[in-house]
Amino acid sequence: MDTSGTISLADELRHWPADEAAARAVQDRLRVHVRLDEAGPEPGFEGTVVGVDVAYDDERDVVAAAAVALDARTLAVVDEATAVGPVSFPYVPGLLAFREIPTVLDALDRLARIPDLVVCDGYGLAHPRRFGLASHLGVLTGLPTIGVAKTPFTFRYEVPGPERGATAPLWDDRPADGEPEEVGRALRTRSGVKPVFVSVGHRVDLDRACAHTLRLAPAYRLPETTRAADSLCRRALASA
Repeated sequence: MDTSGTISLADELRHWPADEAAARAVQDRLRVHVRLDEAGPEPGFEGTVVGVDVAYDDERDVVAAAAVALDARTLAVVDEATAVGPVSFPYVPGLLAFREIPTVLDALDRLARIPDLVVCDGYGLAHPRRFGLASHLGVLTGLPTIGVAKTPFTFRYEVPGPERGATAPLWDDRPADGEPEEVGRALRTRSGVKPVFVSVGHRVDLDRACAHTLRLAPAYRLPETTRAADSLCRRALASA
């Protein structure tokens, strides 16, 4: 599925890091391939938006991944796939993508169609090393990706207004040049309900990432992509 033209997915998987130092080196090497110069598909485009999520069984050291494709206009589920595999990396904050991506890629490859947009339950640029799951997955696959997280990780933000659609910048106060940097946004998807935290992954800008998230969440706090993938991966893990 690699359409980036610069990254060999087979080579990356073949040389998957086994320790923290190697994983951080991979992040440093791949981070330069994140594309921030594309707006990405318009909300409600004609195509499919895919949600990915994982569930763990720590006793068996197993992870289950789900990929659920929704029609981007109607939000109807049009395809879904799961994969179950061994956890491929120890738990280290900031390096969770290395535990999840091999199985997520397996699930994505089992879909009958190539996604036009991927929504990750996690972070993209809103990550201490600017390379969360959404960015990592986007670079490896070449697909437009965004991250929609339930918590803001380590970044500062003001509480957005109480109405649906209200946003507030997610600030990193410790960038290299000393100036605060907007790395994502807190987005209120339901009036009076706590926000979600949206960040760019790859080949989508922040305005569109927020617009997609809002469109994908017509009735609940979390996007329908995330809700569907979460339910499916839990079922896959229970039956594994």
